[in-house]
Amino acid sequence: MAALGEADGRRLKQEISECVDQCREKLHALSQGIWSRPELAYQEKHSHDLLVALFSEVGGWTVEPSFVVDTAFRATWCRSVGETRRPVNVGFLCEYDALPALGHACGHNLIAEAGVGAALGLKGALENQPHIPVKITVLGTPAEEDRGGKIDLIKAGAFADMDVVFMAHPAQEDKAFSPCIAITNCNVKYRGKASHAAAYPWEGVNALDAAVLAYSSLSVLRQQLKPDWRLHGIIRHGGTKPNIIPDYTEMEYYIRTPLLKNLSDLKDKVEACFHSAALATGCQVEINYPNPAYSNILQNTILEKLYEENGSSVGMKFNKDSSNFSGSTDFGNVSFVVPGIHPFFYIGTDALNHTPEYTVAAGSEKAQMYTLRTAKALAMTAADVLLDPALLKQEPSALGG
Repeated sequence: MAALGEADGRRLKQEISECVDQCREKLHALSQGIWSRPELAYQEKHSHDLLVALFSEVGGWTVEPSFVVDTAFRATWCRSVGETRRPVNVGFLCEYDALPALGHACGHNLIAEAGVGAALGLKGALENQPHIPVKITVLGTPAEEDRGGKIDLIKAGAFADMDVVFMAHPAQEDKAFSPCIAITNCNVKYRGKASHAAAYPWEGVNALDAAVLAYSSLSVLRQQLKPDWRLHGIIRHGGTKPNIIPDYTEMEYYIRTPLLKNLSDLKDKVEACFHSAALATGCQVEINYPNPAYSNILQNTILEKLYEENGSSVGMKFNKDSSNFSGSTDFGNVSFVVPGIHPFFYIGTDALNHTPEYTVAAGSEKAQMYTLRTAKALAMTAADVLLDPALLKQEPSALGG
């Protein structure tokens, strides 16, 4: 360690742990406040206000509400040492949007708690180390489940001065690398011609037939897809009444591949299915991609190794096996702009994300111990970077997008 000896570094990490523990009641209240009032993408007004209020109340932070977008925020704490040493800017990200119908079935309330806890723990410990130049940035990033809030923040330059960024996501295990893959979402509209379905169906052009044909073609296509490609969707609108030939249907599909560069290959195959269904039924088809694509996560093996060491020191048991997880996140886009990690963390349940059971687990008292130790591991890993900034100049991984 560059700035401190090994013993001093261990002492700093112990202080981080103690500072996180001192904030446990505030952090639990924050998490419960977010969990109890789930809000959808870019509607997270209550959660935004809770987070802004917490940083304003604890003091010492420069807080910017509605940063770039209405439900994002930024809180910073900075200390310079001398005139030539630029502070290393360490970022922690908070998510807090929920899922329709399910609420916090992906545990974003715990993501926010872990990010805030890590920032408060690191700041508290560093206040006793005046010789370490540092800037801590906490960024509230809304709309991960839909629309890609982090991508909007990237475009606005919110990550431009960050040197490294951390966040952690609830799952079924502790894992230093979350193998999230690239995704784009596709909206498809078929337009036909309405007619009485019994009296003169031959006068109609059936848009539901087009949607069903497309759905069936895409289901058959899966047999020829690579094992790690994913394709799944729903029919959002299928007609209005059985005795009316549907003149309008709408579908939504998610298209996923391990790397962003492979998405175009799968998109071509998917679009061929949509167009062929339109041709077969005589319908008009409109295909659009309403949101920016999410990238796969760029792996950073250096930070992962440090996080694993720190996590092990606070009781985490890491799964070394390769994972077949096929979820996606807009943190992937961040990872191509700033070095960072997005580990998974266990919350005391084997329930699966995006289920009612996981919603219950994310709001349980049992999840607190696991979330707090995750906050500690994130802050300790950030401390490793502050003590040896040269880590950020090393080649992190050969994996790319």
